[in-house]
Amino acid sequence: MKVLFLFPPQWMPIAPHFAIATLMGQFENTSYEASMMDLNIDFYNKILTRNYVSNALKRAKTKLEETKAEIKTIYQKGKKFEEYTFEQKNKIAKSSMLLNMFQKYGKQLDKTPILVEQSVEILKSNQHFYLPKLFVNAINTINTALEICSAPYFPTKLGYVSFSNELMKLDYETIKYYVFDKETNIFRDYFETVIGDILKQNADYIGISINSSNQIIAGLTLANMLKKRTKAHVNIGGNHFGRVADALEKYPEFFELFCDSLSLEEGEIPVYKLAQHINGEINVEEVPNLMYVKDGKVCKNPIIEPLKLNDMKMASLKGYDLKAYFTPEIVMPFQTSRGCYWRKCSFCDHDFGMCYNIKNLDKLIEEIKYFKENYGITKFEFIDEAISPAYMETMCKRFIEEKLDIEFFCDARLETGFSKEILELAARAGLKMVLWGYESGSRKIMDLINKGIDVDNRLNILRDSRNAGIFNFAFIFFGFPAETKEDAMMTINEICANTDIINTYGKSMFTMGKHTKLREAPEKYGVVGETYQEAEFSPTYVYEAIGMSKKELNEMMDLCTKRANEAYGNALVFHLLSREIILLYLCKYGVDTLCNYKFEDVK
Repeated sequence: MKVLFLFPPQWMPIAPHFAIATLMGQFENTSYEASMMDLNIDFYNKILTRNYVSNALKRAKTKLEETKAEIKTIYQKGKKFEEYTFEQKNKIAKSSMLLNMFQKYGKQLDKTPILVEQSVEILKSNQHFYLPKLFVNAINTINTALEICSAPYFPTKLGYVSFSNELMKLDYETIKYYVFDKETNIFRDYFETVIGDILKQNADYIGISINSSNQIIAGLTLANMLKKRTKAHVNIGGNHFGRVADALEKYPEFFELFCDSLSLEEGEIPVYKLAQHINGEINVEEVPNLMYVKDGKVCKNPIIEPLKLNDMKMASLKGYDLKAYFTPEIVMPFQTSRGCYWRKCSFCDHDFGMCYNIKNLDKLIEEIKYFKENYGITKFEFIDEAISPAYMETMCKRFIEEKLDIEFFCDARLETGFSKEILELAARAGLKMVLWGYESGSRKIMDLINKGIDVDNRLNILRDSRNAGIFNFAFIFFGFPAETKEDAMMTINEICANTDIINTYGKSMFTMGKHTKLREAPEKYGVVGETYQEAEFSPTYVYEAIGMSKKELNEMMDLCTKRANEAYGNALVFHLLSREIILLYLCKYGVDTLCNYKFEDVK
């Protein structure tokens, strides 16, 4: 019995994804043979080559001329974009994006294929990665190269940290269109180059992990190709479809085209039970959290409580080529807890499907030591929803006692329990950065989202953290239903007035998640009228509220960027793209140096 896990594009190419490594671990020392293929990192390495980018550029030039001719045949003066057919919209968008690309980059496009392989090597080189000017130039070259690679497939557009399509809606027919449309599917040609290697694995059970909307087109393209070419049981797992499972119940065709089954929520128990079923040991009805078609009808088995962290086997990096990733050092994702210990914020559904539980410290330390000794990994990202002050204190005391000598970052709530002493202890134990949920500068909004913290004490905690030598990253968002321009301005003012203790920030626009507490009583938060899903496979809802209009919200988002750019100056940290890369730079240069590093000072 052979099990094969596949991780499709698009994901940031900097480290193994936690989900697949965790699932691999559950099959260690069992009667089943498990292996994996990180197709995401393989994809990036294969397309970011001189030959691929050069050929893509040639195809883009040809496509531009072809689309110009096609547009002449369909263009009608005075006709609005919305009035064209879907296929015509794709052609119009492709033509416009191609023209913009050639106008934007000009002669730089011809230089990019020559520079792209060197740029990839810079990101992988311990010597060059930490030279800021080389790093930023390499990232800029890679993003240009990825735009060139995308050009023949516009309006589909691939980036280093993104995958987008301005016409893409998360409804079944649109998704199906882009999966099967060779003109816009950038992944199909790549999968043709690797499917032979996949089939050579002779797997009985193939699991494909789709964790976000960025992976839908690639993941389903791969799933369809495998359904046609192998007798293996094809299963789709991951975070995304589990959040919209009810929408799948009316589409038996989804299972005919893409998979034999779909796993919901946390997968450690379900994937092993599914392997038992495929091996003929149990009936399909005994596999928890599973969706499948029986007698032409979509069936869904009962959801069970997830496996506790203490009962899980250690994650496995068996089969991973750690040198393939685009950093000189791997920042390993780890969990000390699963779920959220507060779980009362009205705006959040990140812990949907999870039961809060904490990993035993002996087990945590054993695992850290294993990855340090066997893979040389000393940098860690704790991907918990939030680490509590009490756990942080106990954990960091043990890290120091065990002389782990690691460096890490984590998420946390701005709770009064994070005393000066705990933060200083954490810094000594290797904590370099905390991603704090600052959310809003408005007391009204903080009360509505039920954050459950002392708003007046937030800046004191950040100051103690910064004084302890910890880099503070603040998450903020705009557009909560009752938020006014005045409320938004309070957030902007607080971020910009406290750059000495808020070292960088990440802003987002609020979206109403399908499983948020806000949806239980939307009128309480300023939502007027009905809420509805704009697209059936979207995990978010559309609504009208008493707060800002869409125009005002966009204006405040733009104003935040403008004001923050003035307040922070052209800080190097804003060019580092991800929290994992920020951690590596913090470990290299220290908090004080990075906080004061302006890009114009880069040599």
